[in-house]
Amino acid sequence: MAVSFVGVTKRFADGTIALDGLDLEFELGEFVVLLGPSGSGKTTACRLLAGLETPTEGRIEVDGKDITTLPPRFRGIGMVFQNYALYSHKSVYENIAYPLRIRKTAAAELDRRVKEVAELLQIGSYLHRRPGQLSGGQAQRVAVARALVWEPTICLMDEPLSNLDALLRLHMRTELNRLHQRLNKTFVFVTHDQEEAMTLASRIAVLKDGKLVQFDDPRTIYRRPANRFVAEFMGRPAMNTMDGMVRDGTFRAGQVSCKVQCPEGPVTLGIRPEQIGFGQSGDGDHFTMTLDVKETVEPDALLIFANDKGTVTVRTQRDCDELRPGQPVNLHFPLDALHYFDATTGERLR
Repeated sequence: MAVSFVGVTKRFADGTIALDGLDLEFELGEFVVLLGPSGSGKTTACRLLAGLETPTEGRIEVDGKDITTLPPRFRGIGMVFQNYALYSHKSVYENIAYPLRIRKTAAAELDRRVKEVAELLQIGSYLHRRPGQLSGGQAQRVAVARALVWEPTICLMDEPLSNLDALLRLHMRTELNRLHQRLNKTFVFVTHDQEEAMTLASRIAVLKDGKLVQFDDPRTIYRRPANRFVAEFMGRPAMNTMDGMVRDGTFRAGQVSCKVQCPEGPVTLGIRPEQIGFGQSGDGDHFTMTLDVKETVEPDALLIFANDKGTVTVRTQRDCDELRPGQPVNLHFPLDALHYFDATTGERLR
């Protein structure tokens, strides 16, 4: 019982390769997030699964059945678009009912399903309204209701929260999580926002330049990124990465100096901003850097330090009121918080 992309490549007429040999498999019932920057191929993968595009090479299977060339209406897949694509001249009721009407569902059953899914998404009182009379969050829920009302096997969502304000995005993330738990449907969610991915996904597929670079649960992707790209893409602020040299068990890059457990020679060192500590006077296990910028994002403080090999960002909840730009500060990199990446390929070393 799985959804599989097997060697899927999508090449457009102008030569652009949107997906390059994608191999990805996940179970039905999962909440899978396709995550990556613009141009990484995540929306193309979603459209291929929906049947809106056809692969140049490879095949797509659902529950062991090859659906690569199957028309969209026979795939059992619903889709929510970024702009919702609601019919402005129809009521909310008719927008939700449309997939059932084209399937010639009996009137009584149609009415029952529309009201049931509207109640589930808390839009029952808006059924008489038109889309132009709805807020962004209400319109988003109508689009989700329309995608779910005919009970598809898989529900695809292509950046459905990107047009909402910050507070509404947070609320809708909670609603989508609750909805997935109640329905036990397969959700495939496309986003460039790693915070959305971390909070929604059972597993995250990170894409870059049309290739899958890591597919794992959010905790593993954050704590053991497969390469430098994933390490820097996940997290706010991003993981600190710096190119340097290891000699006699010590890593050095500009002012940064710390004990490491990796082979001698060039290496890219990584550490999350929230895992950097502060050294004490007289303690030899620290190095000194000059504070460049201090940003307060309650309850945290972001401290950005100058380094001739690149900046180092620290995220802390300690009292930093006395710190001023230009002031030297002792920093400490805990050994168990360090990540090591190949200096040439960027792949994780350990």
